[in-house]
Amino acid sequence: MSEKVSKGLEQVLLFQGLSREQLRELERVGQHSTLEAGRTVFSQGDPAEGFFVILSGRVKVYKLSLEGKEQILHLFGPGEPIGEVPVFAGETYPAHAETMERSQLWFLPRAKLREFFRRDPSLAMNMLAILSRRLRRFTELIEDLSLKETPNRLAAYLMHVQDAQGGGATIQLDVSKGVLAKILGTTQESLSRVLRRMS
Repeated sequence: MSEKVSKGLEQVLLFQGLSREQLRELERVGQHSTLEAGRTVFSQGDPAEGFFVILSGRVKVYKLSLEGKEQILHLFGPGEPIGEVPVFAGETYPAHAETMERSQLWFLPRAKLREFFRRDPSLAMNMLAILSRRLRRFTELIEDLSLKETPNRLAAYLMHVQDAQGGGATIQLDVSKGVLAKILGTTQESLSRVLRRMS
């Protein structure tokens, strides 16, 4: 397992630029877990005692309305950290996280990370860069949900996927229609109508 964790951590953008010895230290302080699909990684309001890195699988981060409606904020895959925002402030997780398929996660405790930051600020700088990119993405999401109708939100999402997949004329959606509807903040029925009109 150690070799798989090492290779997994090396692929994490957050840890790029760290030496092999620094990565080994992160391995020593972290904890490995394997969760089946549909398992809770953390819930909104839980104490943020650290953050997770996805070694394999996929995790959705989402919010729930008072009526129980789910709004997916982001889908994360291998090499991406989740739950890292409260690590700096020592607060609670601001959203829910759940595995979408069998996933292997690496948990890094907050106390150990803060000690690591003091000794080597490069990891903190990497984390700030990732947080800045995510803030931009969340700003776009808020704009889409508050200012655009469903067809516009769908078009913006498809363009985002197209860019991520190299800008080709054909794109591959790797989420179900139900998940896509939750990402766009609409219902499956409304999404189906929009897809029919757009086709």
